[in-house]
Amino acid sequence: MSLIEIRKRSLNVETTYHEGGPPVATPLKLAAACAVIRNPYAGRYEPDLMPFMAELRTLGTLLATELVDLLGRDKVEVYSKAAIVGVNGELEHGAVWHEAGGWAMREVLGEPKAIVPSSKAVASAGYRLMVPLHYIHAAYVRSHYNSMEIGIQDAPRPDEILFALLMGTGGRVHARLGGLSKDKVSVHDGQR
Repeated sequence: MSLIEIRKRSLNVETTYHEGGPPVATPLKLAAACAVIRNPYAGRYEPDLMPFMAELRTLGTLLATELVDLLGRDKVEVYSKAAIVGVNGELEHGAVWHEAGGWAMREVLGEPKAIVPSSKAVASAGYRLMVPLHYIHAAYVRSHYNSMEIGIQDAPRPDEILFALLMGTGGRVHARLGGLSKDKVSVHDGQR
């Protein structure tokens, strides 16, 4: 029997043309693919979460592929992951997404080196979570530090988890605060 039972999914896209300055030639697109699933461990302590984490790789691949199909693999420059656990669960039930969601995005995007940032919370239905994003090849590319809000009005219910993957096509519109730029990445260690 599968540990993953999806109740609903969502796909949200934000397109930014300007931030008060001149409209940019290519608008920034940020997208979040979410899945709300039954929490198989709600209301009880489970010492071994590894089977759940392993099975979640399939969900991660589904969401990552949906985002790449939407944005175009060669256009993705930022990424992140998130989990909102319903109140009958624990934060560790969302932490399983670190490996499962991060692995899936790296696999689908061709193994970028930068760590996949994340955010997670235990909360009630309708909770909104701000999720950090950064450049997929080097975490210190300042122009690509950004965030996107995720959430679904009726999720997660107490016995559910909302898992999300996020990707975007570039850095902040009108970024002009210096620091390492993506064309100056040279160390290729995922940081610089």
